[in-house]
Amino acid sequence: MKRYYIHTALLSLALLVSVSSLQAIAQTIPQLIAQAVNTNPINDLQKNIEEKSSELQKIQTQREALEKTLKEVSQSGNSLKKDIQIYNTNINHLNLSIKADSVNIEKLGLEINSLGNELDTMDNRIFKQKNAIRDLMAQLQQHEQDSLFSRIMRSETLSESVSEIQNITTLNSALGDNIKQLRNLQNEYSTKIELTKKKKVSREVQKDNLINLQQITQEQKTEKQRLFDQTKEQERFYEQQLEELDKKQEEINAVIEKIEHQLRSTFDPTLLPLKRPGVIDFPVEDLYITQCYGQTKAAMTLYRTKTHNGVDFGSPVGTPILAVEQGKIVKVGNNDRGTSRWTKYQYGKYIVIQHGNNLATLYGHLSKQIVREGDIVNKGDVIGYSGNTGYSKGPHLHLTVFWAPSIQYKTVAPAAGLVPIGITIDPTIYLPSLFQVPKVKDSGCKV
Repeated sequence: MKRYYIHTALLSLALLVSVSSLQAIAQTIPQLIAQAVNTNPINDLQKNIEEKSSELQKIQTQREALEKTLKEVSQSGNSLKKDIQIYNTNINHLNLSIKADSVNIEKLGLEINSLGNELDTMDNRIFKQKNAIRDLMAQLQQHEQDSLFSRIMRSETLSESVSEIQNITTLNSALGDNIKQLRNLQNEYSTKIELTKKKKVSREVQKDNLINLQQITQEQKTEKQRLFDQTKEQERFYEQQLEELDKKQEEINAVIEKIEHQLRSTFDPTLLPLKRPGVIDFPVEDLYITQCYGQTKAAMTLYRTKTHNGVDFGSPVGTPILAVEQGKIVKVGNNDRGTSRWTKYQYGKYIVIQHGNNLATLYGHLSKQIVREGDIVNKGDVIGYSGNTGYSKGPHLHLTVFWAPSIQYKTVAPAAGLVPIGITIDPTIYLPSLFQVPKVKDSGCKV
């Protein structure tokens, strides 16, 4: 392809100038060659891919700055001003995520085209390699028809005999080298085919993700506007509603505590998997733990039981949530009674997965669920998106690990739907090591 551009440029130049302009042509040729090389579609494709990568890096820097702001805001006390700021930050972060997905879809398309060009080139190389092998085999076959012994006997000198032997040895060596090169080319070709398939799948996943994020963004804007309409920006009214919410949540916790106490008498810890890191994986890619399991500092003031029954991962609204292990979706529920801050209870939008090792995992405070009850999911599959639904002080994912046989689903007023209740287990004994995971002060995590 590159030669075509160069030859075309030279031919055009020859038609436009006279023989007396040869000196000018000689000065112009290098510029035309450089121009032809620079306008090569393959080079343009690679340049576009690099530009998309650079754009994604800039977007990621902006997202990280917003995430830092979100962490700081989420740790402040309850107030109307705080929640409005969280909505604004969520919406800005979602818009950046949408932009990143759009750019990434374009980048994946360019990479797929680039791989297609490489595969076309390799097709040609494989074709030529096969022809070379065929020619070598034909020469060897010709030698076989006229035996080496006969050739040597016809040789007039010893040097001619040695030359005949060397020719056959050289042909055999060349054949072996060509077969090896062909095998390497075919392996590389297969690798690029698989990479192309993976990038096409990834592009489709990004497209689905983009649609989901656009829906979540619109929901966040609607909830923010509803917050303005309901409170009329009256801070005292808002505080009173949250105080009432805290009292109602205490009533829910009391009911759950009583049921859990009864269930403990049936608990057989020997039925659990052995305590070791890596039985389950992390539910998010970017790790930031805001609260661990047990009697954390936050739990002492937030919960009647004084115990936090899971691990919280600080995650901006719209962060993809991953299944921590293969299993079956047994519950997709919602405990909220509305979209107002003071009508959100317990886990909000949640998902429960039952695994094959007597464990079940709950994913709470989601903004969107994208699985249905009965679905089978694999470790790492996206099942939903993080949010701030339910009894939540800021955007995050709440992960609870249950002893699966103990789970019951109860209607606990004033929470809506069915609330999962069961014997909980510290997730950190089954998660990968927390040694290098960022943790906030007083998260209660033990490394």
